[in-house]
Parts: sequence; structure tokens; C-alpha cells
Amino acid sequence: MTSTLNVPTILTPGSRAQAVEHLRRYFGPVDGTSGWAGSRFERLAGGGDRPDVADRFTADDLVAVSLLSVNVPPHGAIQLLESRADELARLLAEIPHDLELVDVESIPDDWAPNRLWAALRDVRGIGWVTAGKLLARKRPRLIPVYDSVVQAAVTPTASFWEALRAALRADDRALHRHLLSLRDEAGIGDDISALRVFDVVVWMHYRYLDPTTDAEAA
Repeated sequence: MTSTLNVPTILTPGSRAQAVEHLRRYFGPVDGTSGWAGSRFERLAGGGDRPDVADRFTADDLVAVSLLSVNVPPHGAIQLLESRADELARLLAEIPHDLELVDVESIPDDWAPNRLWAALRDVRGIGWVTAGKLLARKRPRLIPVYDSVVQAAVTPTASFWEALRAALRADDRALHRHLLSLRDEAGIGDDISALRVFDVVVWMHYRYLDPTTDAEAA
């Protein structure tokens, strides 16, 4: 299915300085009382995609998504970690570890991440935002973090994953290269994916569009 999105002005070259500042603020120091807890999402406990845990959801992954202001309820956690762990691990194992969204030629309906997303949505208490964040924790260069703030800012016509894939590849991958250059100028570390740069810059710039957003916790 063809899908498009609006690339916000904050992600155009003319807004470069402001975008870099958003990244530096978000990925600044975090302690017990200050800083953006969400900046630890990828890196908590060594990351959700480190080789020994890349194909299985762990308790660390549940803590990681809580840093982005969503929570897996108790019965859902039991399904993820115990009763449905093997089923979900098999689906995770079908998703390449080293593939980036910009390198995906097309997204078919039966794409492995789509199937895992649907399975996660079937877990008690997991909505579309939480399912997406769990996937982003396990495959941070392939699956973007996505919530209502970003949705309102980019207004995809259909699938966000497909729309972002197309936007990243357009004009000889100009947007993808711009995101990486913002990351490098901000000095936040090359372990942070272009997808996460997209999410953080847009979220920081537009977070007050959604009055339900817990800006301090994200």
C-alpha cells in the first residue's frame, strides 16, 4: 500500500541548528531527578538488540518502553515473558538483526514485523503505541518509535512504516543522510539510529500538540 507523510519543517536544512539543539537536550545527562529518561530507551541494559537477547523479549525491554511513558500491564508481561515467549521469539527471529528501514525495497502485507506487531497487539493491555515501541527496542534501525505526537506532526496517509521508508529513500536518500548528519553534529553517538533521530527531533518539537503527553517522563 502506498503511503506518504509530511516531513516537518524542523527536519529541513533551514532548521538544522534547532534540530541539533533538540537532540542535545534530549540526550543530555540523566540522573534520578532530571534529564529525559527516554534517552536511555535504546541503551538500557546494553540494548534490546544485543546478540544474546535480540530474538526474545526480556524484562529489560519492558522497563525500556516504560521510559517512553508506556507500560505493559502485569498479565501482558506474563504473556511476553512466559506463556507466549516462544511464539514471539519465533516471530522476532524472522526479522533480520542488521537491516535498516532505508534499505527495505518494499513492505508486503505479510512482512515479518507486521506479523509480530499484530501478535503483540493481541497481548492483553498492549496497544498500537506500546507494540511499536517494543519492536523498536528489538530492531531500532528497522522499526521507528511512533506515538500520537509524531502521528499528528507527520500525518501519514496510511502505514507510517511504509511512508517513512519511502521518505527516507526519496531523492537519493536525502532525508536519511540529513538525519545522520544531525546525529553526528549533536554528538549523541553513532549507536543512535536515523529513525530515532527522526522521532526525537519531531517529538521534542511538537510534543505540546498532544495535551495527554507526559513530557517529563518521555
